Amino acid sequence: MRFHWFLPTSGDGRAIIGGGRGLQRGHGRPDDVPYRPPSIDYLGQVAQAAERLGFEAVLTPTGTWCEDAWLVAAALSQVTTRLKFLVAFRPGLMSPTLAAQMAATYQRISGGRLLLNVVTGGEATEQRRFGDHLTKDERYARTDEFLSIVRGAWAGPYDFKGRYYHVEGATVAERPDPVPELYFGGSSAAAGPVAARHVNVYLTWGEPPAQVAEKLAWIRSLAEREGRTLRFGIRLHVITRDTSKEAWDFAERLLERIDPKDIETARAILGESESVGQQRMLALNAGFHGGSARDLEVYPGLWAGVGLVRSGAGTALVGSHAEVADLIEEYASLGIEEFVLSGYPHLEEAYWFAEGVLPELRRRGRIKTAEEALPLSA
Repeated sequence: MRFHWFLPTSGDGRAIIGGGRGLQRGHGRPDDVPYRPPSIDYLGQVAQAAERLGFEAVLTPTGTWCEDAWLVAAALSQVTTRLKFLVAFRPGLMSPTLAAQMAATYQRISGGRLLLNVVTGGEATEQRRFGDHLTKDERYARTDEFLSIVRGAWAGPYDFKGRYYHVEGATVAERPDPVPELYFGGSSAAAGPVAARHVNVYLTWGEPPAQVAEKLAWIRSLAEREGRTLRFGIRLHVITRDTSKEAWDFAERLLERIDPKDIETARAILGESESVGQQRMLALNAGFHGGSARDLEVYPGLWAGVGLVRSGAGTALVGSHAEVADLIEEYASLGIEEFVLSGYPHLEEAYWFAEGVLPELRRRGRIKTAEEALPLSA
């Protein structure tokens, strides 16, 4: 298993920060809960904690309400030494040859610590904000061409002529070392073939295990047709404490801090999303119209409360350290190898997970022991 954390570039705090696609930064934050702006100093604290605690990488998100992922990750690469950065970016908003060049440069200045999260974009409103007026299926077709050119440029020179791009002699000054791995998520029929052809890791949001198993089987079959084998990852939030009661009490406090009006606003905005994955997230909490945190438990230990006001990943693992480890092992049994996690606040929850769940998984022999793991920074 490989564990990654998350950089809250939309802001952070002890409430669920809406952020993300279509929602304003800090949306859903009650006035009496301090808000932590995404300053480079605070994000540096989160990154350094993730490195110190043994996480392999941090996901740096993309979107209108986030700080720019490339710039933040480049800055934080200078205050960390081992931590990798899973930089989210959108094909179509820049030249694929330029993207290949940026990635190659990043590898050199960071010492090979770049991973790339390809985000095609599921909200037409936001895409138009950036000047992109293609349909959803066209965006995936463009992503297919984009990734062909990026990979070709790294081994260049590379010629390509398609519907969306025409490049001649695409290349970079020096092949990136190592070549950045590509991460990609998408639940639509148009997304699957793109993942099968190009990416190293297919990411899914945290649906109940049966639904995740179904999705992974679909992607495996598509990859087999391409003669490829992919790894699988999952994007989840987490609330882990010494006891189950403590964890669920915290989930209850998060829920109490959400204004019902904000839930309706978020549902209206997110309901217009073209993303199949987003609609699957919304379906998990669709029947909630007030109640307790446990009313949003869609599978033992899997809580859909985050998705009430946050776009994207909307579920959290909730429970004691042993219970969270149990559910992680259940996902791992399906073929999930990489876990991209986050929590509120991101700084404190990183410690809860790394000091509670990771030792439990080591005791079970599921991850390396402290002696076998990479040395922690001071």
